[in-house]
Amino acid sequence: MVTLDFGALYKGYHADMTRTVALGHVDGWQREVYDLVREAQRAGREAVRQGAGAGDVDAASRSLIAEAGHAEHFRHGLGHGVGLEIHEEPFLGPSRTGRLEDRVPITVEPGVYLPGRGGVRIEDTLVTREGGSELLTKTTKELLVL
Repeated sequence: MVTLDFGALYKGYHADMTRTVALGHVDGWQREVYDLVREAQRAGREAVRQGAGAGDVDAASRSLIAEAGHAEHFRHGLGHGVGLEIHEEPFLGPSRTGRLEDRVPITVEPGVYLPGRGGVRIEDTLVTREGGSELLTKTTKELLVL
């Protein structure tokens, strides 16, 4: 498994995206972790909307990972604002407070990292909206095996 973190800068504004791909054969545990992270990422994206609590959005992803027995393998926050800085407010995490405002670009990027084995992170950039979010990162989230 190889995790690739991409960034871009256009007219002073940043973009951020991470994908994990596999090289050669995929073991069962790798597929299981990948599918878990993909589902957690979907849950986090679906929780993003104007007025959502920063900690609540994190919990939407984190709870799925914890229920699967990997709480200790998800050690970073779920996401962050992205704009003039690559990492800026608001930050999404278990102890974060505050609510998401309309039209704020943020990332949703859960990850599970197994010591000595490898890990998976899937990151997209979204814009908060009143009734949900707009996905800016329009690529597949299927595991690509190269």
